[in-house]
Amino acid sequence: MNSKINIQLSIVIPVFNEEENIAPLYNDIIKAVSGKYDDFEIIFIDDGSIDGSLEQMLMQHEKDKRVKIIEFMRNFGQSAAISAGFSRAAGNIIIPLDGDLQNDPADIPLFVEKIKEGFDMVNGWRMNRKDNLFFRKIPSYLGNKLISSITGVKLRDSGCTMRAFTRKIAKNLILYGEMHRYIPAIASRFGVKSVEIPVNHRERKFGKSKYGLGRTFRLILDLISIKYFLTFSFRPLHFFGGLGLLSMGSGFISGLYLAYERFFVKNANLSRPLLFFSILTLILGFQMIFLGLVAEMMNRLYYEGLKKNIYYIDKEIGWDGD
Repeated sequence: MNSKINIQLSIVIPVFNEEENIAPLYNDIIKAVSGKYDDFEIIFIDDGSIDGSLEQMLMQHEKDKRVKIIEFMRNFGQSAAISAGFSRAAGNIIIPLDGDLQNDPADIPLFVEKIKEGFDMVNGWRMNRKDNLFFRKIPSYLGNKLISSITGVKLRDSGCTMRAFTRKIAKNLILYGEMHRYIPAIASRFGVKSVEIPVNHRERKFGKSKYGLGRTFRLILDLISIKYFLTFSFRPLHFFGGLGLLSMGSGFISGLYLAYERFFVKNANLSRPLLFFSILTLILGFQMIFLGLVAEMMNRLYYEGLKKNIYYIDKEIGWDGD
């Protein structure tokens, strides 16, 4: 493996109401990366914070122009923030981490070394997680098992924000909803070479957690979406068409049975519910196949380059021309 690649590092940090954590996080990052790499940048994404987080970011930018800021017009969520950071990152290695100080920047060199070994993506595993047992650790454990089972990507910690990507992988990730949790599954479509490493996880000192049990329902819906995305995104007609053919087959078989009863058994009292079922399933079958064709056309438009951002930026600070 090439251990002498020039390292241009981009550190992407989504922030939502983390006023007291910004300065300590910046100091920890500088301590972890200064003098180790050719160049680096720190990209803060203000995800609609209503406290003094933006002011703290601006203070870091004023003293260090390697700090850059993306300011959202409102809160769009962590996936959108990470996606915005990836879109503007200039490094050949891109590392996202949380803005709450629980991810330890001292682990950054571990991720870089794994990328230098030839991996496309390095996933963090919070082996000794410093979170509430019942509200965070147990739901996370069960969620990780479910995600691994459904997506086929075996990870012990799919929810750790701290990861490392080569530029080509990060730039091709499209995230929305709560999809940042499923980045390994999404990236698996590219045939990435990935690894999972244990990382230090610290207790939250300032601010409040943004996660709760209410997020579970959104994660389940996104999991259904990602399963469809991984299995049928390139061939939606196979999914909808399969359901349509199954529905039409059920209607056709029940219709044959009714015809047999009417013309061979001479039964004039045909089952009205069965007749209704036969007609309904035939109609639904045609509709599902038509929906599959429409999905195929939309898929074609998408992969030919029609893309829309899932966030709206108010300002960008730190790039050329600012």
